[in-house]
Amino acid sequence: MAVFTPPFKNPNPLPNEACFLYVLEGENYSYSEEEHLHLQKEDGVLMKCGNYLYDGVGDQKSGQFGLLAVHFYPEVLKAIYGREIPDFLKSGVAHSSSNMTQIKANVLIRKFVDEILYYLEAPELYTDELVTLKLKEIILLLLKTENADKVLEIIQNFFSPRLFSLKEVVESHIFSALTISDLATLCGLSLASFKRDFQKAYQDSPANYIKNRRLEKAAELLLINTEPVSGIAYDCQFNNLAHFSSSFREKYGLSPSEYRLSQSQ
Repeated sequence: MAVFTPPFKNPNPLPNEACFLYVLEGENYSYSEEEHLHLQKEDGVLMKCGNYLYDGVGDQKSGQFGLLAVHFYPEVLKAIYGREIPDFLKSGVAHSSSNMTQIKANVLIRKFVDEILYYLEAPELYTDELVTLKLKEIILLLLKTENADKVLEIIQNFFSPRLFSLKEVVESHIFSALTISDLATLCGLSLASFKRDFQKAYQDSPANYIKNRRLEKAAELLLINTEPVSGIAYDCQFNNLAHFSSSFREKYGLSPSEYRLSQSQ
């Protein structure tokens, strides 16, 4: 369990393990190589091995962000199940189309979390037998959630990593609130290596390519809806309206408002 005071964005690489994260307080934005989930309090996310980021948002009253994490390691699951490993835990039984899935907590999940929090306050009660029991319990409870089919798909591929190209990661998060360093993390690369590989793949720098893609999206949105310019700028990940306007004028020769008017005419 961890409690933070945001802003708090943290890489969460899982090279040879899986994880169930549960939001105790605040909100959480979870990113995988291709996906993005927004989790509210008492939501969870089940993740197979891969590269992840999570971005915590504090509770409106307390300002705190809290997470409970349950990690699954292949050697531990083999040890607790012995020779009788259930079919649904055998790696590669089914192909996983995604690396993570959202878990909407039900009564059983909430009770499980409450029990874990109780044991964390009384560590003297922890035994190997209890850990074994709780790991088996959470797996079975996850398979009873409303997203059970997706959960099963993830579990069957807990330790079967899927490889993503740099372009797959970049194109999946052009309009996400991620920095270039975040994208490098999701690619499993250092920032310098990411920039070098990006230049080879796109013949452009990450900053320039991403800015232009966002400006093109903004230009498209200006023509198809009546949302205020400030809202469109925010939707396209421009948090500074003056910077958005100057960048837009540099690319299109008109301000966003002028562009909208000229095209409509």
